[in-house]
Amino acid sequence: MSFSEISIYQVKPDKTDDFEAIMKNATQMMRAIDGCQSLRLVQRTHYIKDMKTIKDGLQPDKLTRIVKCVRYALYWEFNTDENYGKAQKQLYETHWKAIEQCLIVPHDKILGTVIISYE
Repeated sequence: MSFSEISIYQVKPDKTDDFEAIMKNATQMMRAIDGCQSLRLVQRTHYIKDMKTIKDGLQPDKLTRIVKCVRYALYWEFNTDENYGKAQKQLYETHWKAIEQCLIVPHDKILGTVIISYE
């Protein structure tokens, strides 16, 4: 079974360009790490206004303004939790200070074993 992380980043509005540049560089490094099977960085650009949107199968609404931050989600998956740990160490040693300077609060992580996967 694979091991994965989902990280939620809340980025200062004036630091989005810096954050994206850092993450572009960091993801190139992370993809090359042994055991990395999947990696995706998503910027939140849409939202669900209400349940009617879901029930009627309508497209989500685009965000029109930034309130306090720009949210990003990073998903990466590894073949083992050992390789994940090595990747975390490498990310921390190379890019972490620069990433942290872009955030309004520390990022949130969800870690665990992949139980269903569809590619």
